Amino acid sequence: MKKIIVSCIALLFVSSFVAAQRIKPADAAELNEITRRGKMLAEYDVAAWHSTDAVVALSPKKESLASYIARKNGDRWTVVYGRLNEKKDAFLIGYEATQQAGPTDFKVKTYEPAKEDKDYFLKAAKAIMAAREVFTPAAARPYNVAVFPETDGRLHVYLVPAQTKLGIFPIGGDARYTVTSDGSKILDARQLHNSIIEFQIPEGVKPDSGYHTAILDDVPEDTDVFHVLVREPKVPELVVTPKFVYRIDVEGGIRYLMTTEAFKKIGQK
Repeated sequence: MKKIIVSCIALLFVSSFVAAQRIKPADAAELNEITRRGKMLAEYDVAAWHSTDAVVALSPKKESLASYIARKNGDRWTVVYGRLNEKKDAFLIGYEATQQAGPTDFKVKTYEPAKEDKDYFLKAAKAIMAAREVFTPAAARPYNVAVFPETDGRLHVYLVPAQTKLGIFPIGGDARYTVTSDGSKILDARQLHNSIIEFQIPEGVKPDSGYHTAILDDVPEDTDVFHVLVREPKVPELVVTPKFVYRIDVEGGIRYLMTTEAFKKIGQK
């Protein structure tokens, strides 16, 4: 019998549509889009993590680290650290970390006085501010933020619980906001998961897969993919919805497996 780590018994999904309206499992195109966004989130997380280490090594001024925004240029990331000015018509960049040959290697440039940006980073900072103003945390804990543009120019802003303990990976309590390209208006608010569950593999256990149930939606979320990509050790995840079961592999790909009814019959054998 395969060993499965149960991340949670009932991980709630709240969506802008009712799951009962979905009569077929998500098709390949939809699943590929979820994978793409999940991978972007994982890359964003790595860039923010390692660029922060590079900036902190310079003993920066505290006010220069009020906010960070990452942006992918080609196959490399740039992460800026700074804050909005008082008029909120410019983002003041104190440090700019540029990814080098490897994903964890960043070179930092210092701006003194701060460099003003009135283009992308200003728009992204305003989008983050708009999302934070309406976001209700599921728990009193640190949250990471990520923002990146879609092909139509709109911005996606994610608020995701931060990892606070080594070897324990939180999943849930997160949200995605779709914001206008200028960062001024929220177009859609999607609560991805309701409660937060801590994923940890017990010492000496080598599971074949993780597992959680999704109650109010019949498709995995972007942050499910993110969770699989960033946690250790690397194991796939089964997402069991009211109607369908999906498998997220360790590279982030999603595959429809079977109906939930069929899955339950397997468990009864």
